[in-house]
Amino acid sequence: VQLQASGGGLVQAGGSLRLSCTTSGRTSSKNAMGWFRQPPGKEREFVAAISWSGSSTYYSDSAKGRFTISRDNAKNTVYLQMNSLKLEDMAVYYCAAHPKPVRLAQEKDSYTYWGQGTLVTVSS
Repeated sequence: VQLQASGGGLVQAGGSLRLSCTTSGRTSSKNAMGWFRQPPGKEREFVAAISWSGSSTYYSDSAKGRFTISRDNAKNTVYLQMNSLKLEDMAVYYCAAHPKPVRLAQEKDSYTYWGQGTLVTVSS
């Protein structure tokens, strides 16, 4: 499975961005998907996860209420809508595929496949 993340860019604090993650390869596999981010000089951290069906989602405390994860399996794409962006949201954002269809994992080591990352820059 190959993952391609896109949609990052420069946005002012309070603004919005939508990230996309398109999968290819073994698209017949049913994977839960996650978004992670890595701020400059910090560890990669969990942001949100969604089950294969899209019926279950889970968010970090920092993302809850501002970010929305969704997916369109017909397009093999997972989205992360980010609203009310803050300076502390600035990071490289990565999408990842989990080997289980319903596991909403926060642990990055449990994810099997990773995209290349897309940079989100938030200005004041």
